[in-house]
Amino acid sequence: YIYNFKPIKEIVLFSELLAVAAITMCIMFVVVDMGRVDRLLHVLPLIGTMNFPSSLLAWDIIVLNGYLALNLFISFYALYQMAHNREYSLQIIKPLIILSIPWAISIHTVTAFLFNGLSARPFWNASILAPRFLASAFCSGPAIMMIIFQVIRKVSKIEIDNKAIFKIAELVAYAMGINLFLLAAEFFKEFYSGSVHLAPMEYLYFGLHGHTTLVPWMWTAMIFNITAFILFISPATRENFLTLNLACVLICIGVYIEKGMGLSVPGFVPSTLGEIYEYSPTLIEKLVSLGIWSTGALVFTLLVKFAMPVYTGEVRFYSKHGAVR
Repeated sequence: YIYNFKPIKEIVLFSELLAVAAITMCIMFVVVDMGRVDRLLHVLPLIGTMNFPSSLLAWDIIVLNGYLALNLFISFYALYQMAHNREYSLQIIKPLIILSIPWAISIHTVTAFLFNGLSARPFWNASILAPRFLASAFCSGPAIMMIIFQVIRKVSKIEIDNKAIFKIAELVAYAMGINLFLLAAEFFKEFYSGSVHLAPMEYLYFGLHGHTTLVPWMWTAMIFNITAFILFISPATRENFLTLNLACVLICIGVYIEKGMGLSVPGFVPSTLGEIYEYSPTLIEKLVSLGIWSTGALVFTLLVKFAMPVYTGEVRFYSKHGAVR
């Protein structure tokens, strides 16, 4: 919408639906992380105590729910107008879509600030954390979208222009370049200075005092990200669906490892007492995470299943005296 690029404008709706499913998952992860039901009072306005604006958790809840409301309104307003065979008003839609861009940035920024404000954890207490959150999000999110667009195009009558997919791939190439640059800057800062705060980064990539559980994972993530960047930066491989899809899969896996194992765990290694405990998720934690991911996939599947026939014109609603088909 900003650049008035028609092929992408036509598929914005499915991106909005993916955002709805993703934010639903984010909110569920926040609820799970609260640990106990009574703690939910800290995220509920009016009946609870949100400690706003001092609490970063309150900010997180506000930006997540605000972004969810934006995407729900945009997508369902557009579908409602389509279902009644009417054009949706750009005067309503366009300002909200433009507003959703900085709002999306605020989601990743506030999430980064949740870690960033912990001064006792030097690995997280770095100003580069928020930009890295944004850069990696603009890599993995569009990578998933490109795969989904191809699936939608294959299983439905919806026509998605290759130009749209290739333009998104080009944007991912820029975002991945920034992400790798920020990682290199972090490497330089930690290893060149050689301060005591080097320990978490050393633990991640080279192991610390014989503890090397995450080392193969982190090097795998780095190799995957660099390989994906090379595939995306070249027009020949970027516009070949075999190498494009390979790059998308590599980015999703690489960023997931980098922002999962490579962010949460090393912040606690070593502990404030200098002790090293190697963490691995329990069965319950794995099942809870899998349940939330499954819920997100189910929500997105149902939304797309509902949206596709409306989008293609197979479903239209008429007045009481007309037919519904």
